[in-house]
Amino acid sequence: MAVEICVKAASGAPDVRGDCPFCQRVLLTLEEKKVPYKMHLIDLSNKPKWLQFLESTEGKVPVFKFEGDDKWTGDSDVIVGLIEEKYPDPSLSPPPEFASVGSKVFSSFVAFLKSKDPNDGTEQVLLNELKALDEHLKAHGPYVGGDKITAVDLSLAPKLFHLEVALGHFKGWSVPEGLIHVHNYTKLLFSRESFVKTAVAKEYVIAGWAPKVNA
Repeated sequence: MAVEICVKAASGAPDVRGDCPFCQRVLLTLEEKKVPYKMHLIDLSNKPKWLQFLESTEGKVPVFKFEGDDKWTGDSDVIVGLIEEKYPDPSLSPPPEFASVGSKVFSSFVAFLKSKDPNDGTEQVLLNELKALDEHLKAHGPYVGGDKITAVDLSLAPKLFHLEVALGHFKGWSVPEGLIHVHNYTKLLFSRESFVKTAVAKEYVIAGWAPKVNA
């Protein structure tokens, strides 16, 4: 195998890959570039000691290393950059001016999901971010950078999946139908072979968010 990657195991199901969108982002990158990899499932409630004491990763996943290398690297941004550098073909580098498109969608989603006050404005903040994404896709789509998928899309895909599943389950909320370009975008992303191969069951996404929602 060209690379090894450690990802989150599902809560209560250590033999099943868990709901971490940052882990899926790295897997999507490897799949799109057709880079062979060996995946290790990590039970975060019972971390192996070597991961606990790996200062560079703070005990978090994903962690990643190239074949023949003893150094594990954390942080999905760093990992994706290393993969792009080592395996530049096909390029997943986005146009620089589009590199931050949609970058606030995930944090806005998390704030709204965890909110217990319907009047605190978190829903509107998320709607504003989704509207901005919709307008960008209208002008530049079908992907963020045009006709070709890039790393920005592979970062957004798992986050938008979590948004759809978690908000639907915990709040009965869905992306407004009027944001047609966002809807078309998610359908496009979720139907890609790489996404189908790396997606986790909705039940594990819900189980992963439940402690945070109920805190």
